[in-house]
This record gives sequence, C-alpha cells and structure tokens, in this order.
Amino acid sequence: MNPTPSSTPHTSETTPFDGIPVPQDPRHGNWPRLDQQADATAPTPNARKRALVLAGGGAAGNAWELGLVAGLCDAGVDVTEADLIIGTSAGSTVAAQITSSTRPTELYAAVLAEVRQPQSRGAGPARRPGPSVSGPSYLEWSNEIIAAAADAFDMRRRMGAAALELDTSHGAAASHWRDVVAARLPGRDWPQQRVLITAVDARTGEPVVFDRHSGVDMVDAVAASTSALTPYRIGEERYLNGGYRRSENADLAAGYGRVLVMSPFSGRTRMPLEWRMDLASQVDELRAGGSRVEAVFPDSGAGDVFDANALDPSTRVQAARGGYEQGRALAEPLAELWR
Repeated sequence: MNPTPSSTPHTSETTPFDGIPVPQDPRHGNWPRLDQQADATAPTPNARKRALVLAGGGAAGNAWELGLVAGLCDAGVDVTEADLIIGTSAGSTVAAQITSSTRPTELYAAVLAEVRQPQSRGAGPARRPGPSVSGPSYLEWSNEIIAAAADAFDMRRRMGAAALELDTSHGAAASHWRDVVAARLPGRDWPQQRVLITAVDARTGEPVVFDRHSGVDMVDAVAASTSALTPYRIGEERYLNGGYRRSENADLAAGYGRVLVMSPFSGRTRMPLEWRMDLASQVDELRAGGSRVEAVFPDSGAGDVFDANALDPSTRVQAARGGYEQGRALAEPLAELWR
C-alpha cells in the first residue's frame, strides 16, 4: 500500500530524499525490517501516542516544514506536542527548532524575514572548508556509489568510505559546520519530549539514532544528520547524513498509534526500490503494526523547487509561504488524526 498524502503531492518525477533529482520507478517489492534499531527504540504500542516525522529536503524543505507546522498550529492543530518527533537531515533542524521555546509562528516569521540571496556554490555544508557540494556534482558522486552497492548497508559503507577519503580538513569542516548549525537553532539543549535524530556511522555504515540519552548534545546531533559530502566529527567518530539510514526514517515511529509524516520530496528515493528505503515501504510497515499514518507532500504553492534547487536558500521564502497556506488548509482534515 502506498502512503496516502494528505494533500495534492508535488508531481515532479525527480524528487529524492537527499536533495538530488532522479527518476523514480513506482514499483517496489517485499522487504524485512531495516535493522533492529527501530524495534529497540519503539515504545509499547499505544493508540493515543502521536509521532511527527520530519524528513530531509534541503533549504527549501526546512522552510516548507516550518511553514506547514506554523500553518497547522495557527489553525488549531499543534503538532509540536507530539509524543515523538523524528528528524532527518533538514528535518532534524526543524525538530530542534519546534521543540525549543520559540513558537512555530515566530520560526515562520523568521524565514519570511530572511534576505533572499541566490545560491553561489551549494548550500549548507558546501560553505564550510573542504569539498564543495552542488546538485550536479553530488548527484554524480553519489549515484556512482549507489550503483555499485549490493544493498543498503553496502551503500552506506561505501558512501562513508568515499566521504572519509574526501575529508582533508582535519576537523576544520566540522567545527565550522557546528557553528552554522548552532546559529540556526533557538536553543542547544535537548527537550524533555522524545526527539530522535538520525545519522549514519561513516566508518562502519551502521545506522545511528541520537536522543537526549546519547551523550551527544543536540547541536552535534543535528550537525551530524545534516552533513553532506564531508563526514561530521564528534570526538573520534564520523557521521553521515541521516537520510542514508532510510529516507524519512518513519519506521522509527513503530508502536505509535498515529503518525504524521512531512516529506518535502514526496516520499521518493534514489535508492533501488528493492532496498525498501522509500516512504511507501515504511508506511506499509507502520500500518501493518497498527499505526494510522498520514503523509503530507508539498503542493504547487511551495514552488517547483523540490529537486536540486532545494539546496538554494533563495527558495526558502516561497517554500515557507506555501507550507503555511497548506498547513492552514489541512488543519481540518488532519485534526481527527491528531487530536
């Protein structure tokens, strides 16, 4: 069963989970659980518990999710009160932002107040010392690794090895990226509510899920989840973008009765569908476990930017406005799920 979007999805045929466009075949097959980590972190099933899943989506995806959360909140559906919030890549930044003392309307207003500047040489981690990230170059680099991999674990292992080989900054890149991430967050402490931030161990390829009990502060967790070409350093460890664990990582909501997924890239993936990295496969698993799941995809109001252009900060204002209006429109149909 495919996930049912709560809105008209963006219809581009080129929307991946990690920010680079690629055509997607709608077929997929059967797949066992990704790993035992989802089972280990899932609580006892409880139909009254609610989980919010915030997927990656670059600069545009971050702004769209913030606008969507603000629009829902202003219309009476406060998703920041979720019992569990799962953040991946740009979604990990949103998770940290909306669980701070700053209200969604203020976060949305801050996006609208940003100075619109065109992208020069990539976005996010591309501005730190080290290899530059741009849509086409990153696509070519990562596509070769994906094509050579036998399965998802092999892909993560190969991706980590290749990224480590490119990392010649001796810690300077991580230090710079930490400063960038810290400047984006209203606070630096983990909230009391349950927040999971995903990443991948660059040296082993193993999936990683950070929370407030991991001994890693939230800034480092978000910096690891949002890392791109250059692995992020925490102590002696190195981490890759959380989207390489499993696109939206909605499977971590196993056991929660109601799950709302915000997916800037409309659930698509560049990975082979037999790897079951895509959102539809995760929704199948959640529903098989008894969860009610709704997925929201961007509509046309957010702009036709959910491809490589999503890395461009100049997309943020329109994406946020589109998300806000979409949130207000979806509040009534989503209220029954959430309240």
